[in-house]
Amino acid sequence: MPNTDSTNGNTLVWFRHDLRIDDNQSLVAACQYAAEHQGVVRAIFFVTPKQWALHDAASIQLDFIERQVNQLAIDLAELGIPLDICHSDDFEAMPALLSQYINYWQIAKVFATSEPECNEQRRDHAVIEAGVDLELSQQHCFLPPLSVLNLSGEMYKVFTPFAKKWREIAKQAPIQTLARPEPIATPLPMPNYVEFDCEKSSSRRWPVGELAAHAKLRQFAKDKVADYQASRDFPAIDGTSQLSAYLAVGIISPRQCLQVLLSHYPDALVHDESPGRCWLNELIWREFYRHLLVAFPKLSKSANFNALADQIKWRNNPREFQAWCEGRTGYPLVDAAMRQLNQTGWMHNRLRMVTASFLTKHLLVDWRWGERYFRQKLIDGDLAANNGGWQWSAGTGCDAQPYFRVFNPISQCEKFDPTGAFIRTYLPELEQVDLKLIHKLKIPTQAQLFVETDYASPIVEHKFARMRAIDVLSAMKKGSANALQVRAQQVRQVGSDSSVDLDKEIFG
Repeated sequence: MPNTDSTNGNTLVWFRHDLRIDDNQSLVAACQYAAEHQGVVRAIFFVTPKQWALHDAASIQLDFIERQVNQLAIDLAELGIPLDICHSDDFEAMPALLSQYINYWQIAKVFATSEPECNEQRRDHAVIEAGVDLELSQQHCFLPPLSVLNLSGEMYKVFTPFAKKWREIAKQAPIQTLARPEPIATPLPMPNYVEFDCEKSSSRRWPVGELAAHAKLRQFAKDKVADYQASRDFPAIDGTSQLSAYLAVGIISPRQCLQVLLSHYPDALVHDESPGRCWLNELIWREFYRHLLVAFPKLSKSANFNALADQIKWRNNPREFQAWCEGRTGYPLVDAAMRQLNQTGWMHNRLRMVTASFLTKHLLVDWRWGERYFRQKLIDGDLAANNGGWQWSAGTGCDAQPYFRVFNPISQCEKFDPTGAFIRTYLPELEQVDLKLIHKLKIPTQAQLFVETDYASPIVEHKFARMRAIDVLSAMKKGSANALQVRAQQVRQVGSDSSVDLDKEIFG
């Protein structure tokens, strides 16, 4: 147990996925406490290579986090706050390491931001059980999880009524963000750059720092939000915010996003017709999935939200899964999207739905395989959004598309990349191919397309795949009450064993 003098005012800010100074409740609270009790403020960030590997963190995201942590150290030094970057192989080692740190620096109180994932919540519980005075702030969402409930006091399971209630509450909530604290001591010398001991890949095309993130946010609100609804589904158009990477690691906060949006479109919370409403709904979708993760911890354990989906007999063909991963399915939009992911660490949101639908419905590969692959590749990897999006596409999730809705990758290609500009960017072998061949993929033209280029033949015929998917996935419709009982027992068994790594249960 930490041995601290309760009369001192020394505080510690434990940074996690809130890597910013502006609008950081934990940082502000730590500075206020220290000022009131004549103490000093320190900050800490834990490098956890084993835990990151267990959670399939993308190498590009880890590089992005490393760069931002080092920028954060510079920003904190200007406030007179040192940031210690400490190594802790995994969460299990943290209570002891944190206690040692607290004893050494005589810390009276630790401030941190809560996180919605199951393992992270167990980590914080273990730290508190070890005697650490840990004060958690709820700032990873604008409205805290479990604060948007239906009339029965339960979490909504459908997005539309959740969004309506969310907007009603948000209208009454303070939108003003917290300013960065004033310097509490003499500025510190420039800190040395610290490199994480883990596998990384370059994230240089994504600038780090709060100034860069806010510039991107302001430009998007000023120049693109008005056209967002019309342009957001076209991957060849730069019409999305591309702020997800900054939100995922906390370089900007949801409150900051909402404040900037409402400064341009103050009616977005109250009028459906507001040009700002469409992007506001995207922010609410993010909150919806995070609230679900807290309300239903099984989602952190790779469980189907709809227990009837446990009856699905996935094909899980490794060869076909690998073809999907590498962008060799023979469907241009799917393949271009997967190559965008592999080459850049990011994928356009419309294409995330298209590729996820193709994997789960055309190939009948378990959505958890695709979710894990995305986590290993995405710079904006986020369990709540990733899980929610994949289960939505597979038809197994909360407020998901029905199992019998199967995206047609050919018509999606024709509708959302009508000029073929996006496809040709990532499929150079099709650069000189007639657009009609790319869009139609009819049997008479396939032979010509695949003989004249190095492009792969279609891995499966669409109509056949659609009928097969509807038949196999109808297990959710045919599921029995007994299936629900069996799944409940499985969840109870896994949940009672604290030694099980819940995020790896499916793939370990």
